[in-house]
Amino acid sequence: MEQLHIAELVEKYLKSELNPEEKAQFEELRKSNPEVDQSVVEYHFFLEEMERYGQVRRFKSNLYDTHHTLQENGDIKDVQLKTRAKIINLWSKYRRVVAVAASIAGITALFISGMVSIFSPNAPIRDLEELRRKVSNLEKQSTRQISEFNKIKTKIEPGADVKFGGTSFMVDPNGFLVTSAHVLKGAKKVYVQNIEGKDFLAEIVHKDLESDIALLKINDADFASSSSLPYGFSRKKTDLSEPVFTLGFPKDEIVYNEGYLSAQMGLEGDTMSCQITITANPGNSGGPVFNKNGEVIGILNARQASANGVVFATKSKNIFRVIESLKETEKDLNIRMKGTSVLKGANRSTQVKKVQDHIYMVKVVLG
Repeated sequence: MEQLHIAELVEKYLKSELNPEEKAQFEELRKSNPEVDQSVVEYHFFLEEMERYGQVRRFKSNLYDTHHTLQENGDIKDVQLKTRAKIINLWSKYRRVVAVAASIAGITALFISGMVSIFSPNAPIRDLEELRRKVSNLEKQSTRQISEFNKIKTKIEPGADVKFGGTSFMVDPNGFLVTSAHVLKGAKKVYVQNIEGKDFLAEIVHKDLESDIALLKINDADFASSSSLPYGFSRKKTDLSEPVFTLGFPKDEIVYNEGYLSAQMGLEGDTMSCQITITANPGNSGGPVFNKNGEVIGILNARQASANGVVFATKSKNIFRVIESLKETEKDLNIRMKGTSVLKGANRSTQVKKVQDHIYMVKVVLG
């Protein structure tokens, strides 16, 4: 399929100009080809920016016409500015137009890049890179030095072989956390560390390899549970282009990143995961993905090695499924996942401050 033909189909699809049969065929193509799906999202942004740009131009044109009419009728008079102020005045008048034009240029470049990527072969499974972090000796030494500096005693035994790390987050304030199952591969012991640098011993309650979800329980006398979690867990389908953000531990401090949902399915049509355009690095595996309301919509677990910013997350509905299935065999398991978030309507800075206390680094000691 030629590049121009794809671009034409994308445009007709977004403008609802395809007949029912063509629309059905194109939607099947989106499901089977992540690159085409990505192009639809990017071109949707492009059309929105073009429309906004057109609105600004029309508004300014009407404004200038009104100004000219009032001036001709003698209702207003122009004040001659001093020469030294003209540049500042011009910038004040046109800076919004310049900003919109720059945005359109950037989005156009992204769209063209997406169209070109259609001709690349689909990424094979081996192109999927898990995002658990390999911990070097230097990082271990740095963590010990920070802990000693803050007078925090680590629970990890001296000489313990801490090899891998990731991220986890609370699903219940009584010490239950979820992470990606692959983070715990080969684990003999598991520790989790909060943003203050305190380590807690955790046990693996359950691992579901199919969905790559693991449930942990902090089993440490020094851990104090909280009354509730500020965020909730969403069962609803997230819309394409919806903004998202995440917190995780790709290094020895918590890191924030933001992006948007770029595809409803993961690599090669995986319905258990979704595709997110965001920056993610080893150590982000197991980290939560939040929507704008502060609701968890997924768990980061992998990225496409050959494409920058293409990241995959296990959908949050799988967390419900794993825990509900586990409750059928573990009758004493008391986990309550709240659906509502108290963060709705709060600004992003406030959301992050309230969420970060419930995000933990995972440290894996190999057997």
